[in-house]
Amino acid sequence: MNVQIKSGDTLSGLAQKYGTSVNALVAANKQIKNPDLIYAGDTLKIPGKGDGFSSGSRPSPSGLPNLNGSSGQPVNGGPDGIGVGGGDAFKIAMSELGKNAGSLKLESSAVGRAMEDWVPNNVNCANFVSGVLQSAGQLKSHDNSVYGLMGKLDAVSRWQRTSLANAKPGDVVSMKTPGGQHVVMFAGFKNGRPQFIGSNNVNPDGSQKVTLSGMNYPIMAVHHFRG
Repeated sequence: MNVQIKSGDTLSGLAQKYGTSVNALVAANKQIKNPDLIYAGDTLKIPGKGDGFSSGSRPSPSGLPNLNGSSGQPVNGGPDGIGVGGGDAFKIAMSELGKNAGSLKLESSAVGRAMEDWVPNNVNCANFVSGVLQSAGQLKSHDNSVYGLMGKLDAVSRWQRTSLANAKPGDVVSMKTPGGQHVVMFAGFKNGRPQFIGSNNVNPDGSQKVTLSGMNYPIMAVHHFRG
């Protein structure tokens, strides 16, 4: 999300307004040389804004997601962006279950090293999924936005779109939420209902934790890695 700086705006005030930090704004806007000096009329990128659940929303344990967003048609093209590795992405994601995103991204583990530290703690869904895929050797370059990650997977020949009905554990599921977008990994079915693992806004302060749950948000895309 981009916003235009108005007269009287400060970086700290904008950080508070958009639920991020001064350090995150500086990291996302390389043109800022002095955090105390910003100019009216300039455009400021708000990192991660629009990704993750809207304020007050939580994953719902009941109800089936809307399956209409998944075309089921393979989408190929572009150079392979696969890195070395080849680990099981689902097992890697499950190994991080229960960790707060704010602490996980600072760890020296493969996922922690792949995640970017500056991303605000309430919008780490794509940061986490990208980190897991990189650790598994299924994605070469990182992306902290849901649409950005979808675009990267569409451009790699070993990823193809599928339907939730045909999904396998570890497939990447991108959803539309009331306040933006969210991305998780498919974790199988429980009592006939799909389960997902991802960085979710479940902490009382709105920050994210890696959890396993059901969700009922409309699905935009399901991506399967063909190996």
